[in-house]
Amino acid sequence: MKPGSWSQRRALVTGATGLIGSWLVKELLARGAHVVALVMDDDPQSQFFRDGDYRRTTVVTGRLEDLAALQRAVNVQEVDTVFHLGAQTLVGPAARAPWETFESNIRGTYNLLEVCRLNSGLVRRVVVASSDKAYGEQPRLPYLETMPLEGRQPYEVSKSCADLLAQSYFRTYRLPVAIARCGNVYGGGDLNWSRIVPGTIRSLLRGERPVLRSDGTHKRDYVFVKDVVQAYLLLAEKLERRGVAGESFNFGPNRPLSVLALVAAISRLLGSRLKPDIRDSARGEILSQYLSSAKAARLLGWRPAYSLEDGLRQTIAWYRTRLAQPRGG
Repeated sequence: MKPGSWSQRRALVTGATGLIGSWLVKELLARGAHVVALVMDDDPQSQFFRDGDYRRTTVVTGRLEDLAALQRAVNVQEVDTVFHLGAQTLVGPAARAPWETFESNIRGTYNLLEVCRLNSGLVRRVVVASSDKAYGEQPRLPYLETMPLEGRQPYEVSKSCADLLAQSYFRTYRLPVAIARCGNVYGGGDLNWSRIVPGTIRSLLRGERPVLRSDGTHKRDYVFVKDVVQAYLLLAEKLERRGVAGESFNFGPNRPLSVLALVAAISRLLGSRLKPDIRDSARGEILSQYLSSAKAARLLGWRPAYSLEDGLRQTIAWYRTRLAQPRGG
């Protein structure tokens, strides 16, 4: 597939109302693709609905656990490209209700992969969203794609399983699939206020101290959502090249940052001197996890286009605008 040839493509995006999904839909529409969006619920707060992008897409209402809904989205809509982003993405809810997370993230993934296999005459490329969490806790850093997937907590396990399922469908059935393992993705449109970036921005805009669930020393990758969208598109465009199908790719800035350093960067951009409220109540989280993106750079030509400061500036601007609107908070 040639880069820029999306005008002839019909792409399914699961998780279209989520942070990455909503930005991916925007970019696909801008490139002229016909977009099919699998949506579980109409969420008026989601960027996908608030910006009116749903009016320019074919919306299929259904859950990942519903095989018939997925068959309708793929077969009836005759999609040739699938971006599987739909998942339960929060660590806290996964720990409190693991069954729901396993149903969505594991069953939902093998359902979709099976529908793609059954419609192999239509589907030419599949990109599956995994996560750095799929690695679990490793003795060496940064994470490399050759390391084993050893998730232990419920959310980590769900991502390890989804990742392995995608690999299995390639190796067993030659399904044209590639896997994206991203660091912590941030950007405008994330309404999960328990996450550090949107939670900190909202607190500071309200003149409140940002709350840290950890002690602030945890180190993570923070990658801007527009860089992640480009990563997904590159994977799809280059999936037919040798060394891409069946492979996993890490996407991160190669610049790990502590939670305290991230909060300090946001505070500096907002001109705030409020100190964070450090609760140190988080349990079961890995102290440090970050990725090497060398493989993505070598085989895909992917590198982050946005610095942390650039990404945070755009993110802050998005929340300034939306939180000033009546329905934004």
